[in-house]
Amino acid sequence: MVAQARQEGRRSLAQRSTAKAELQRNVHGIVDWSQAQLFVTQEISKLIGKSLDPAFAISNMLQLLSEFLGLNRGRLFLFDAQKQRLVIRYSYGLAAEEIARGVFRPGEGITGKVFQSGEVAIIQDIDAEPNYLARTVDRDRLPKGIISMFALPIIVDGTVRGVLAINRFRGLHRPLSDDLVTVRLVAAQIAQLMRIENLVNEQVERRTAALTVENLELKKALGQQAQAGGIIGESMASRAALHQIMQVARTVATVLLLGESGTGKELFARALHTASDRRDAPFVKVNCGAIPENLFESELFGHEKGSFTGAHAAKPGRFEDADGGTLFLDEVGDLPLLMQVKLLRALQEQQIQRVGGRREIPVNVRIVAATNRDLQKLVASGRFRLDLFYRLNVVPVHLPALRARPEDIPALARHFLSLANGTFQRQAILGPGALDQLVRFPWPGNIRQLQNIVERLVLLAERQEIEAADVRAVLQSERTADTMLAGMPVDAPQTRSIRPVREDERANIVEALEECGGNKSRTAQRLGLTLRQLNYRIKVLEIAV
Repeated sequence: MVAQARQEGRRSLAQRSTAKAELQRNVHGIVDWSQAQLFVTQEISKLIGKSLDPAFAISNMLQLLSEFLGLNRGRLFLFDAQKQRLVIRYSYGLAAEEIARGVFRPGEGITGKVFQSGEVAIIQDIDAEPNYLARTVDRDRLPKGIISMFALPIIVDGTVRGVLAINRFRGLHRPLSDDLVTVRLVAAQIAQLMRIENLVNEQVERRTAALTVENLELKKALGQQAQAGGIIGESMASRAALHQIMQVARTVATVLLLGESGTGKELFARALHTASDRRDAPFVKVNCGAIPENLFESELFGHEKGSFTGAHAAKPGRFEDADGGTLFLDEVGDLPLLMQVKLLRALQEQQIQRVGGRREIPVNVRIVAATNRDLQKLVASGRFRLDLFYRLNVVPVHLPALRARPEDIPALARHFLSLANGTFQRQAILGPGALDQLVRFPWPGNIRQLQNIVERLVLLAERQEIEAADVRAVLQSERTADTMLAGMPVDAPQTRSIRPVREDERANIVEALEECGGNKSRTAQRLGLTLRQLNYRIKVLEIAV
């Protein structure tokens, strides 16, 4: 916008030259000053409309005064509070060395006195004025004859911010009072520009302050998070779950974390480990749903060299890796029945045996298991051992869905916002309306979905502050995608599926489940689905598992 205004200013130079010639065309050779003053007044008003950039507008104003009215060497002094002096910020008709010399202390010379008093000074003859110091421009460089000077305070919101000074030759054929009116107009326009600049700066400062508040709130939340082992949330449901974790953290009791996918089960497991006496030992995670069945035993218990094709060296398993620490068994409901037997034995005896090995290896491991499945139903259908269920279900902890604890959403959103800002090199902030939109959303994907949405908002943000409309647009696209891909009503808080569910899929799903021994992760892989997509189809088609 500033560059465009400057380009327009350059284009208007030719128009000004033409206007000047028109104004000065008179049979007696005398300038029609009333027309010139009217033209200058109109042009000054146009400048504000073209640009609010002070450098562009003020420089052009001083140029108009010089070229059309003979009011020369206009200079605007602004006060430098740090150095406690007045310096020339904008000027017309001054050389660089003259600008550099134009420095006054408050009360020094005509300029300093006007700044100090806040009153207009009209000097009829600078040669007869003892306070005229000729510091900026040597008197020898000015025309001979009587030279007058105007010095007007620039007052913004009741405070003197600077001084507008300008020279006038007494040979001009018009009243000095007319020029004073014009110069007062220029001073008023400059004050208005500076007032607008102040408002813009204040707005930037408010935005910066808002960001600072966000950061302070985030630091407070992060402090609470550190004390709670990384858990963010002040809701009763979150505090209850965390309280259970902390109660048993220093014991050896096995903990079973229950809850929907995306509720932060791994985070709670790590919090338990951090709060336990094993915090300095390893925390090892095993995703039971992601390991092929033929590799389960080797993955958990390790293998000896030559125990199977490709076993070129002995390798410890996850139990040995976690010795002295915590072993987190995620998606434990997807364990094959054969591995359930071996896991139960390892838990009971605190010993494991590598594949291909003969030696019993003692292990000291704290077990934390997690699942989003109903283990009791799996036990009833014969897909999960009852004795292993009792062994794991010593301390069950139910983790609440995000929609059940909306009061935690603002703190979580700010946390994910900070992470996203750091990752993507942004400085986005969430406006109050944006947070309200996030709180009202049902979050079928829980905390993981919230993090994904916040990251998307940061990446798509066109302004520093993310507003309610921005959030609504992203959440609506999320709802629409769920609807199109899963074939369900927009308002239904269901998980996402790749395509609509068809009745003729039932037979393939049942067959694949049987072939995979009820392991849904491997069933999903065989069918080309994600685990969530498979679970949704099982639910819709009411397939017994």
